[in-house]
Amino acid sequence: MEPKLRIASITDEFSPDLALALNAMTAIGMTGAELRVLWGKNILDLSDEELAKAKSLLVEHKMEVISIASPLLKCVLPGAPKIDGRFQQDVFAAKHTFEDQARLTERAFHAAEFFGAKIVRVFSYWRTVEPEQCFPAVAAALTALGEKAAARDLIIGLENEHACNVATAEHSAKMLAMVAHAAVKLVWDPANALCSGEVPFPFGYKLLPVDRIIHVHTKDCHMENHKPIWGPLGTRDVDWKGQIAALWADGYRGWLSLETHWPGPGGIKMEASTICGWNLRGLAAM
Repeated sequence: MEPKLRIASITDEFSPDLALALNAMTAIGMTGAELRVLWGKNILDLSDEELAKAKSLLVEHKMEVISIASPLLKCVLPGAPKIDGRFQQDVFAAKHTFEDQARLTERAFHAAEFFGAKIVRVFSYWRTVEPEQCFPAVAAALTALGEKAAARDLIIGLENEHACNVATAEHSAKMLAMVAHAAVKLVWDPANALCSGEVPFPFGYKLLPVDRIIHVHTKDCHMENHKPIWGPLGTRDVDWKGQIAALWADGYRGWLSLETHWPGPGGIKMEASTICGWNLRGLAAM
């Protein structure tokens, strides 16, 4: 069956080699790509020549770039409470600081315009032991990003991330209420909410302003001793069938994008993402 909702992937979940990733994604029937790490480098660290090489491959595979999966605001917020050490900080070839954010913002916007992507994914600073104390600073940063993005016809997609201050649907709803800017929307990641101790669906999802969900990341896990154990999409503790059906019923017509995380059989990430990609196609067909 053909997917009702369009399916995509963060390309390096298949391979850091973009050509290999796109071949595998195309075989599954994916038509959208998110760019995060290419050839071992974060998307914001690529040269203009490397961006052009990537664009040529994407055009060849008729793949639409839907998001620049940037590491913006994935850093320590100065003056914030101490960092919560319970959560692994995934950096994906990016090790930037608070002082780097203005430069990275410009580079992210440049990449989005170059590839024709509408969404620039961002975060909410590394999670502290008192996340909500950081909310005013996060809201101010998101509002400023939203103003800059709107001027360039782009959208800031805040991802709820278990290692950052906005981690759950509850957090996301509070932050979106604080940031009323039309260019700031949500990248909803149910598995990240699960890692943060929330039941993402149906509980968490019911808290969200659905009209501000711009994008959805798909991965799956269960928790053991407060740590996520990643597995094949649709086989663990996120109710993906229910979540996708609810998104469709509520009028969501954006993308479902794979962010595998599962290392796969024998640690072969290409195999893991291929399995999860076909699972996603089946789930998206509803």
